[in-house]
Amino acid sequence: MVTDGGSSLPEVRRLLASLVAAKPTGAIAEIGTAFGDGTRAMADALGPTATLVSVEPDRGRFDHAQQALANARAELIHGRWEEVLPHRAPFDLIFFDGGLTEAGLDVAIDLLAPGGILVKDDMTPGRATDGDPVRERLLRDHRVTGVEVLTTPRTAVIIAVRRA
Repeated sequence: MVTDGGSSLPEVRRLLASLVAAKPTGAIAEIGTAFGDGTRAMADALGPTATLVSVEPDRGRFDHAQQALANARAELIHGRWEEVLPHRAPFDLIFFDGGLTEAGLDVAIDLLAPGGILVKDDMTPGRATDGDPVRERLLRDHRVTGVEVLTTPRTAVIIAVRRA
């Protein structure tokens, strides 16, 4: 992982804030709160009727984020996103900043509303799509249109939009 599970990069936080601002009435989800930096960036950009839920499985990180985000417009949940988010779907934006499996990506794509955006963080740029399960799923899955975007010279995200 590019950021070793720590804080989101400033460039990623700006990207998230921009995407959230483009969904002023949206339902937003974050998979992997960590210490809450990405959550804060999204919460600060929320429109007046938008919602944000962030799920973190690690108790220590959750406790830290809960204190750091005490006054933020975000619902923080300690648990496994696979158990928490499906009954709240569909989402207009999902920030996937946690560990994942190929099956997890399939579930996350299914949680997107048509036109919904999934942002997968912590990518190392320039790797081949073939043989990389994350890239194969988000850049070739028929349910989404995806693109890899550099956030810094050494980091990237994949942005995938759910087709209607």
